[in-house]
Formats: sequence, structure tokens, C-alpha cells
Amino acid sequence: MSTIADLRLPAAETALATAFERAPAATFELESSVSKTRPSLWVADVDRETVDAAFDADPSVAAAELLVETDSRLLYDVTFADDAGTTRLWEDLLVDGGSLLEARASDGWWQVTVRYRDRETLCEAYERLLDRGINVELRRVTDVTDTGGHATRLTPEQQEALEAALEYGYFEIPRGVSMEELADELGISHQALSERFRRAYETLVDAELQPAGEGSRFD
Repeated sequence: MSTIADLRLPAAETALATAFERAPAATFELESSVSKTRPSLWVADVDRETVDAAFDADPSVAAAELLVETDSRLLYDVTFADDAGTTRLWEDLLVDGGSLLEARASDGWWQVTVRYRDRETLCEAYERLLDRGINVELRRVTDVTDTGGHATRLTPEQQEALEAALEYGYFEIPRGVSMEELADELGISHQALSERFRRAYETLVDAELQPAGEGSRFD
């Protein structure tokens, strides 16, 4: 059994607080790769000039380099300032084998989905964040139980995407493959793969996993 947790963390206590003040409509999505030491961020719902100015004004950002510009999104390589605490944040979240499934930021909040070995490991990560003074909110906890003999509700495309992600190390930290590279392996677009992941996560959480409030509780 493993445990999947949805967490909500304030940007003001982690990273990009000023960026959100300068670009309140922006959405940031973490996209990491094993070949890079700096994180990459997809930025949507805002123009390039606004994003550049927001990064320049944010004290948690030491440097931001534009890598890709599409009609709807911008991809930046970001170097966070040493005192921003961002690296420590991910270490606290992912220590002891935690796997980052998704990390998005909007409206001044980070929304992250992390898979842990068990609930005890989740508890330890949660307590570490509280000890650091981060007002983390645990939004949902689900347990992945043995479902042998039961048909999955995932579509073949969603199951193929998840199996490939596991095979190529997409869920590892650092990731063994970027989403673009994984999409190339599957012969689909980055946007199509992202949509498959989102629908697969929703299916697993809403249809196949047991919420924390049913039969157990998070202490």
C-alpha cells in the first residue's frame, strides 16, 4: 500500500509570493528533468513581459531564463535564491522516497500531489513543514490498496501513460525524463500527455482510491 496526499502551501511562505503580486493571473507548473539542476516552470495565463517583470521583482528568484514560448505558455529555467528555502521545501516534502506527482501554483498558493510509502511517512513530512512555520494544508489523503482481480477504470491511453512514466522514471526525484521527452516516447504532444495524467489522477483518486474519511482518519 502507498499513500497519495494533496497539499496546499502558501507562496508567501515558500516561493514566488512577489511574482504573484505582480502577475496575479499567472499559473505556474513545475516541470523538472534529470538533465538539469535547475527547476523548469511552465507559466500560463500571462504575457511574457509581465512574467519577466514579475520574476525580476521577486526576491526568491535569482535568475529566470526563457526556454520555450508557445501561443499559450512559457517555459523558464529558474534559479531560486539561496535563502528562498525552495530546495529545503522539496527536500522536506520528498524525503524518505516521496514521489512528486504534480506541483502547480496559482492565486498565491502551491498545490502539490505527492505519493508516499505509507501514512507514517506522510505524517513525518507534514510535521516537518509545520515545524518550519509553513501553514501547509492537507487537502486530501488516499490509500492505494491491493485491487488485484478488479478491472481498472483507467482508459488504455491513461494506463499506457502511467506505465511509461514509471518505466522512464518520470515520478522520481530528480525525474529521469521530462514530460516533453516522455510525450515523444509515446508519440503524442506534451499537452495530450498532460491531459492524460490529469484525467488518470482524477480517476484514481475519485473512483478507485479510498478517501481518508472512509474507514480511517489522518492523525
